[in-house]
Amino acid sequence: MLETGELQSAGIMFDYHYVSPQQLAGFDKYKYSAVDTNPLSVYVMQLLWNQMVKAVPLWIAPNLLTFSGFLLILINYFLLCCYDWDYKASDVGSQHIPGWVWGVSGLTTFSAYALDSIDGKHARRTQSSSPLGELFDHGLDSWATSIFTLSLFSVFGISPGRSVSAYTFYYVLWIILFTFLLSHWEKYNTGVLFLPWGYDISQVTLTGVYLLTAVVGVEAWYRPLHFGYFFADILIAMVIGCSAFLSMPQTLYNIYQACKNGTIKRSSIYEGLLPLLSPCLLFALLTAWAMASPGDVLAQHPRLFLWMTGVAFSNVTCRLIICQMTSTRSEAFHWLLLPLSVITIGVSTGLVVKSEILVLVGYTVLVTAAHVHYGVCVGKQLAEHLNICVFSLEKRYQKSAH
Repeated sequence: MLETGELQSAGIMFDYHYVSPQQLAGFDKYKYSAVDTNPLSVYVMQLLWNQMVKAVPLWIAPNLLTFSGFLLILINYFLLCCYDWDYKASDVGSQHIPGWVWGVSGLTTFSAYALDSIDGKHARRTQSSSPLGELFDHGLDSWATSIFTLSLFSVFGISPGRSVSAYTFYYVLWIILFTFLLSHWEKYNTGVLFLPWGYDISQVTLTGVYLLTAVVGVEAWYRPLHFGYFFADILIAMVIGCSAFLSMPQTLYNIYQACKNGTIKRSSIYEGLLPLLSPCLLFALLTAWAMASPGDVLAQHPRLFLWMTGVAFSNVTCRLIICQMTSTRSEAFHWLLLPLSVITIGVSTGLVVKSEILVLVGYTVLVTAAHVHYGVCVGKQLAEHLNICVFSLEKRYQKSAH
């Protein structure tokens, strides 16, 4: 058992206040505002979620549903890591991932999708809706977006014969991450969260791909189609198409409408574009590292590099989510970009050669630890400020009763 001193040290470790007093005041005034126009969501999935949420016991905290879904995503990811660490298990001549693993992937993906979709409904049922619940949900979504994507990559795998490389995965991941970022950048400027159409489509597609793979085998995805194209090519085209012709135009149109109607939240173009600075710098620095790497670090260690990319992006995005919820100014430069800049310069100038893998591992550990610390501290600080508990309704009622 932990001694009292150890418990106090753990408490102090997670007692850092990342949220400013101005942001706490913003949370006190916050009211949820979102618009969902996706036909799949409105006319199909919402009907299913309305029935499923009725089966959830009223004593369960909504955040527990959210976190359980995130854990399922992590379990699925690490399960695939065990069978496909280097993304080459699906290549010709390799030992393929067992069919039952794909079945588990399909079930965990849909279960996580369901839990993420009913947590807000359950919060309204239990009258426990709070800014912390929304922040918890969207913050975990910002991390889950990369984990979903990294798990799906195991279906297609790295294969020179199909022109699928670690660089293909890297650029597809960034397109998906920026698509997620757009909705929160949009809310930062308009004050309204326009739920992206791609979310429900992607989750249903993911579930279907996993379950179909479990039945017909992963080889079915590798048969060349007409004109020499593969299913991986179709996937990439869909991702780029959804971002370029659906998400981006919709975001820009909604911001234009806010400017036209005089409801825009930011006073200048610079202020409106400010949240995009750190994500763009993150992309530029990581791309420069990968391209200049003497040991081709992205190709040799795709799991580590892509995981680090997703976690760093999530931390940057979480800070934007807090700013858009509290109507406060976004930071211009994320501190994680400073050591990354040093690494990139070291790699580009040849100072980091033999130790590059150690640098990658070290920075990945730093980014992951910093992100977990940030999430725990923010959750703890906001829960104390709002006088609620993160994972319990009973404690919340007991605290408010005294």
